[in-house]
Formats: sequence, structure tokens, C-alpha cells
Amino acid sequence: MTIIRASIQDVKETAILFDQYRQFYKQVQDLIGAEAYITERLEKGDSAIFLAKDGDEYVGFTQLYPTFSSIGMKRAWILNDLYVAENARKQGVGEKLLDVAEAFARETGAGSIALSTAPDNEKAQRLYERKGYERDKQFYHYELGL
Repeated sequence: MTIIRASIQDVKETAILFDQYRQFYKQVQDLIGAEAYITERLEKGDSAIFLAKDGDEYVGFTQLYPTFSSIGMKRAWILNDLYVAENARKQGVGEKLLDVAEAFARETGAGSIALSTAPDNEKAQRLYERKGYERDKQFYHYELGL
């Protein structure tokens, strides 16, 4: 298995995984929208996407968005998406994607990586905690839907 940084040549394969990820979170299938979204992210360079490949098959991805920490006065990354195709689970794909994300964050001088997951996604929580991520106990996070 190899991990590569996605480029515009990987849009179709990335969009398929991205659409499956969105369906995992109870969103309606929208492959056309997924492809447009991924294309825009890659063309504008406003996210970093890493893909896991097993031979010629794309089996997982993670997408990070840049932000900054005012308190830490450093760059930070939001790991917004992590998905492994069903047929590739329990093979270390998610762990390898997290390792690449961490290495990338360190290379870019980031002070942290933040992520969120659903309360019932216990498998992901165990992976994150095994990799050293800690559940935030200092701050409540709020969101305003627009």
C-alpha cells in the first residue's frame, strides 16, 4: 500500500471515496457534487488530500484544511475527513493515513491537528486515541449552521 498526495489527475477516484464518506455520515449520494467539490479544493489549493492506494485501487483518503492557532501562534490543520473503503478496513489504512497527516503537519510547522468524529463512531475514536489524539476537555465547540 502506498500513500500519495492527491493531484487533479486523482479527482475521479478521490470523489468516489469522498462520496462514500459523505454517505457514511448519512448524506445523499452526489458523485457529481463530490467531484466538483474535490476539483475546487485541488485547483484552489485550499486543502491537502492524501490517498491510500493498494496497487491501482484507491482504498482511503484523508483531507486536511489549514487554519491558525491564535493561542499557539502557529499554523494548525483540521483533519476534516478520514475514510477507508469497506473492503480495505482492518488493514492499517486509517493508521497510515493518520501517520502521513501527522508528518505533513510537522513538515508545515503546524502546532496541532484537530479532528471531530461522531459520538457513535467508536472504531475511529479508538484509532485516534491509539495514535495520541486526546478528546478536548477544556473547550466546548459550537457551530452556527448557515
